[in-house]
Amino acid sequence: MESSEFLMRAVGLSAGHGRRTVLSDVNLTIRPGEFWFFLGTNAQGKSTLLNTLLEVLPKKGGAVETGAGLDRAAIGYVPQRCDLAPNLPTTAHEFVSLGLVGLDVQRGERDVRVRDALTTVGLGGLEKKSYWSMSGGQRQRVLVARALARRPRLLCVDEPMNNLDLVTERNLLQLFARQNRDEGLTIVFVTHDVSVAAHFATHVALVHGSAADVGPKAQLLRPDLLERAYGAPVTIVPLVGMEPARPAPIGATV
Repeated sequence: MESSEFLMRAVGLSAGHGRRTVLSDVNLTIRPGEFWFFLGTNAQGKSTLLNTLLEVLPKKGGAVETGAGLDRAAIGYVPQRCDLAPNLPTTAHEFVSLGLVGLDVQRGERDVRVRDALTTVGLGGLEKKSYWSMSGGQRQRVLVARALARRPRLLCVDEPMNNLDLVTERNLLQLFARQNRDEGLTIVFVTHDVSVAAHFATHVALVHGSAADVGPKAQLLRPDLLERAYGAPVTIVPLVGMEPARPAPIGATV
């Protein structure tokens, strides 16, 4: 049977901006070790759904519940782009340290967490390097390190592949895959790329219109459902040479 333990769930959730409701009656349950993908075309509500689950946006209706000891300290977030002013001199160490704001972590432990996070993303030894002198791919990895420094139980990633070259994109994807597969980190990943979801996902929320179809990957990545969501037939391209994904949790339909 599927585990009854959950990290976060939406019950009849409605989400939107201002007076506009974008999604209605969304029901989903995120359990430990799962790799969720929020899929759909641009402006359909993928990021809105994520931000409502994280209470960045107020919900329009329904409920968001957390379980399994999850609190805000146990959630890491990787945005689409840097949210720091480019005219502010900042080292990689200082930038990653921002991920620890609000946590009760002593200075010595903070330094350990920052170094460990930068090493995890392949930037060990670059703590003193200026964030703004780094390449776009390096800066994106520093964003991931900032989230990982929290040592989260749930990592939420909002379209991190925008404007990255293919090699950098694949390296980031493999980093997320290792964190999920080897460390058991639960991940929610927002993207429009169905091929990436087909390779790595355990579960999918397919956003279209004002609805979200949710469930195990094999149930959602069907040609008819994808065509309805994307407005045209969707071809899933195998990610040749990529690391294997985490096996689906026991009880999931695959």
